[in-house]
Amino acid sequence: MRIDKFLWFVRYYKTRSIATDETGKNRVWINNIQAKPAKEVLVGDHVKVRKNQIFYEFEVLQIPKNRQGAKTVSLYIKDKTAIEQLEILEQHRSSQNYYRERGEGRPTKKDRRDLDDFMSDFDDFEI
Repeated sequence: MRIDKFLWFVRYYKTRSIATDETGKNRVWINNIQAKPAKEVLVGDHVKVRKNQIFYEFEVLQIPKNRQGAKTVSLYIKDKTAIEQLEILEQHRSSQNYYRERGEGRPTKKDRRDLDDFMSDFDDFEI
């Protein structure tokens, strides 16, 4: 099976075209060799994917016949991502939250509409 199709089947990428683009940009390795989108992936191959500024690594256990649900992906791949890489991802997420917590800052469009509706209820009252 082609590596771009496999990455889409096991839900590493949302669409097959994104998987093809990322593979074409040399962000995927099979057995420590950079892979082109049409490179065949076999059972037992060690795959490394650079996504979200970290390297995900996994071993291919089986080749799926079609796109899998998120719950069944573990039947087809064995995750071997280093703990250090996952800590880097967690640092990126926490640094984004440092600057602005959810609900702070400018109101969203929905918040603004809710506020306008709330204030229009008080326009009917006279003091």
